[in-house]
Amino acid sequence: MKVITHKEVAELVKPGTTLMIGGFLGVGTPEGIIDQLIENGVENLTVIGNDTAFEDRGIGKLVKNRLCRKVIVSHIGTNPETQRQMIAGELEVELVPQGTLAERVRAGGAGLGGILTPTGVGTVVENGKQVMEIDGKKYLLELPIRADVALIKAKKCDYYGNLVYNLTATNFNPLMVLAADMVIVEVEEIVPVGTLTPDEIKTPGVLIDYVVVSGVK
Repeated sequence: MKVITHKEVAELVKPGTTLMIGGFLGVGTPEGIIDQLIENGVENLTVIGNDTAFEDRGIGKLVKNRLCRKVIVSHIGTNPETQRQMIAGELEVELVPQGTLAERVRAGGAGLGGILTPTGVGTVVENGKQVMEIDGKKYLLELPIRADVALIKAKKCDYYGNLVYNLTATNFNPLMVLAADMVIVEVEEIVPVGTLTPDEIKTPGVLIDYVVVSGVK
């Protein structure tokens, strides 16, 4: 992995990129990277995440600044601006049940061709999807999701790029690391190799391409 600045991150993320962004209502989201994308005006993004957080936090800031073309999320209930843009036809929103979203990301990272889930059978979620019956029970075939770039937040890493997350801020981050062609992580600190115990490390450094440190432009 390579340590870079926030400005260098924004140069790696081009207009039109498909991004996965970790976090749950902004918790576990790399806010510094998002702020730099906004400053650089990186637009026409497709963003995959659990939600669009709030207007002033997380993915919601990208939506508010009109940098997103499409979002694939499990809910938008906490962000009125996402709702407004969707209703006005200014933003494409694909709503995916939360567990299904997590499994589609996991499938993308594991190289699977899809997952079978009963969630959504008989509802609007079923529209346009293949329905399979197994042992008398119906399932939807949900396709895997991958991204060009994953933007991840971790508490700290060592100089090999091994990541430690902070409690529930872990959320979608480890799944997304595996499901993107490039992985950029924002950490609060970088510590010497050997100071992290094996049990602390949730994502091995071999999966990480770039690291930025919070607050360092």
